[in-house]
Amino acid sequence: MRLLKQESFLLIAVLATVTAYVFEHVALAGGQSAALIASVLIIIAILLASLRVAHHAEVLAEKFGEPYGTMILTLSAVLVEVVILAIMTSHAPAPTLMRDTVYSAVMLDINGILGLAAILGGLKHGEQPYNVDSGNTYLVMILTAMGISMVVPEFIPQGKWQVYSIFTIVVMVLMYGMFLRLQTGKHSYFFSYKYGSRRHGTEQQHEEDGEEAHGDVRASASLLVAGIVLIGALAEVMSKTLDVGLAGTGVPPITAALIVAVISASPEILTALRSALANRMQGVVNIALGASLSTVILTVPVIEGLALLRGEPIYMALSPTQTVMMLLTLLAAAINLHDGETNAIEGLTHFVLFATFLMLAALGM
Repeated sequence: MRLLKQESFLLIAVLATVTAYVFEHVALAGGQSAALIASVLIIIAILLASLRVAHHAEVLAEKFGEPYGTMILTLSAVLVEVVILAIMTSHAPAPTLMRDTVYSAVMLDINGILGLAAILGGLKHGEQPYNVDSGNTYLVMILTAMGISMVVPEFIPQGKWQVYSIFTIVVMVLMYGMFLRLQTGKHSYFFSYKYGSRRHGTEQQHEEDGEEAHGDVRASASLLVAGIVLIGALAEVMSKTLDVGLAGTGVPPITAALIVAVISASPEILTALRSALANRMQGVVNIALGASLSTVILTVPVIEGLALLRGEPIYMALSPTQTVMMLLTLLAAAINLHDGETNAIEGLTHFVLFATFLMLAALGM
């Protein structure tokens, strides 16, 4: 009973999955309104499952420490994103869905999560320190990965897309393999920060939070996988109801991609905000920038691999507006994260960029 109470969100997701599959045809046959209502309910169920995925990722993170903790959290989020994207694109042609999702995820992670966390943490604690090497490493990797996979493709001739897709897959895998080796080996200290005795109260609070999150590692790993499976099952139905529900509504084309990005990032958002309020900005930097890097460097090879298997190119090149927003975001991050401390003003600049991204999305750009 205690376990059932703790995992009530996953139980709701299980019930939602069964209900969704039983009444899928009813929702689709009921017209646009019924499909929209079903989509909203399914998205809520997916978010509840994502919260439990986040919790169990945090339990594993407490067990293994940094940088492994952040890796588990970000990889879980990326896996959720890949599962949803693969399912959605298998049902209906959406040539720009994957590109828009990766772009939206980067905007949400760097400008949304990092921006809001820096504002809240800065207002509460003032300047918040972190290891500057981590920010620099993440940013140059993100810039390189996005440039290769989402800017250069604009200049690749249509007839040679397969060759460049293979090249992109190989480069992304090599980059992540080397990054992973350095992150967990010689340069692991880049991604951690020792707060010292003056932050003893914060350390103690963090340890208490860790004790609250304590749980059996095997159980947490199993439930994390179960949560991701449930999310994939719910996404199967959501992809159909969302197509019917949004058809002819005139919503911006990027809406579906933004929904996927928010769902995949939901496990990270609360964790990052809690870290900022606990005066542990290193965790925020690892989550926000690590999630952005993982989204690009892991999602893109899967996307390109699916395109090669299907024999159909997937449009990954950013639009001119998206390219400008991406460059502004990375430039602002490079300037703000150059000194090893964040503050509310720096957070505000990123959050303004996030608001601009939402405005452009609403305008269909």
